[in-house]
Amino acid sequence: MPRVENPPGANLAASEVPARLRIPATVLRVLFIVTLLVVTLRVSMPQSETIRTVYETPGDLIRLALGLVVCCWLAFQLFKGPDDAQGYRTWLYLGLAAVPFIWICLFATW
Repeated sequence: MPRVENPPGANLAASEVPARLRIPATVLRVLFIVTLLVVTLRVSMPQSETIRTVYETPGDLIRLALGLVVCCWLAFQLFKGPDDAQGYRTWLYLGLAAVPFIWICLFATW
């Protein structure tokens, strides 16, 4: 039996991916990343102080700095989409499982 290294639909460029796969995968990906961005912003805020007094507590300053770095990385990832059909397929399956979980995390932290 011959081995198939690359399935027929795996080498499609992002512009050649069917819309029935591209649209739901993109929506789930955006929902996941935006919600993760909101959770990260919420968690990285100072615990008992305001933004102006964050320099007085080293733990809050480190939390805020790490939160801002993660938010910048997530914002970059938001605009960088998958390259091929397999990337869209992965986001479709991952999004179906991860979006409800991250929404639960959002409501738990709020």
